[in-house]
Amino acid sequence: MRIPAHSVCTAVRDDIVAGVYERGSRLTEEVLARRYGVSRVPVREALRTLEAEGFVVTRRHAGACVAEPTEREAADVLEMRTLLEPLGAARAAQRRTEAHLKVLRGLVRLGQERARKGNSDDLRALGGWFHETLAQACGSPSLTSMLTQLRHKIAWMYAVEPPVSPVESWAEHGAIVDAVARGDGERARALTALHAERATGAHRLRLPGAERVRTSQHAVNMSGPRH
Repeated sequence: MRIPAHSVCTAVRDDIVAGVYERGSRLTEEVLARRYGVSRVPVREALRTLEAEGFVVTRRHAGACVAEPTEREAADVLEMRTLLEPLGAARAAQRRTEAHLKVLRGLVRLGQERARKGNSDDLRALGGWFHETLAQACGSPSLTSMLTQLRHKIAWMYAVEPPVSPVESWAEHGAIVDAVARGDGERARALTALHAERATGAHRLRLPGAERVRTSQHAVNMSGPRH
């Protein structure tokens, strides 16, 4: 069975974000194909996609390598998120479905409950799911794709400190959902802009050589070799 290139792309991207592949390191088709238990064809397609997204660069005499973003590029990515997330929230207020609202409200309830109990272990994951769902609710595949790429890049470039007040942070999430549910695009935009601005201060640039995660997030082909 041929493994889809987008599955390989997700696996390689996740490992780049996790630090399995260091910045500047080579990404050879043969090694990646062996690692994920796939042929070289989907690996080649995945590397092209990742190059378009900015995670990979092609260098003369070296081939595909993990990109090495500058501090300026990292700052631009963070600023783009503060501009696009409010737009996404405004669009979601006009285009969300009842299914989107149900998921968003469920995530807010869980987040607020965990925050009140001081259980912060899974708050980051819940926050990620919240913003992913909000992006999907905007009704624009291109905007959703851009927001998703930005989240991946920020996770790669930055370490994020937990919010000083998780309860307050999840109250902000709840207010955003209320505005989206009412169809109030301008309020959803304003609340999301304020939330993003506050969250920006918790981001700390990852420096080359900082602590890395050395294990793969997942395998693409469970029957293939895992290295």
